[in-house]
Amino acid sequence: MAVSVRMDPLMEKELEQAAKRRGITKSQFIIEAVERALGRNNPGELYLKVMQEMAEYRVSQPVEATAASEANAQKSTLRAKLRAKHELESAGFTQALALRQTGGAA
Repeated sequence: MAVSVRMDPLMEKELEQAAKRRGITKSQFIIEAVERALGRNNPGELYLKVMQEMAEYRVSQPVEATAASEANAQKSTLRAKLRAKHELESAGFTQALALRQTGGAA
């Protein structure tokens, strides 16, 4: 919807310069100003909302530390499994050697 606004030439020149500095059209500048005046586009409220959300956001450990601790846990688990497998195989080998030395009688 088109709306006409009458303003004095000095104010229009200031509007033009302000819009140019922001890299937007005069119409966009006016729309943003009206939105702020109506409470629809309040940068201060947006800032406070973001700050409140960030205050509630907590990280117990940095992501790198968490990933490193998970990798260490996986390594420990793998080592334990490999150690158990090796001990089982060693026990079987020892038993086979004992059977061979005794001539197969168990």
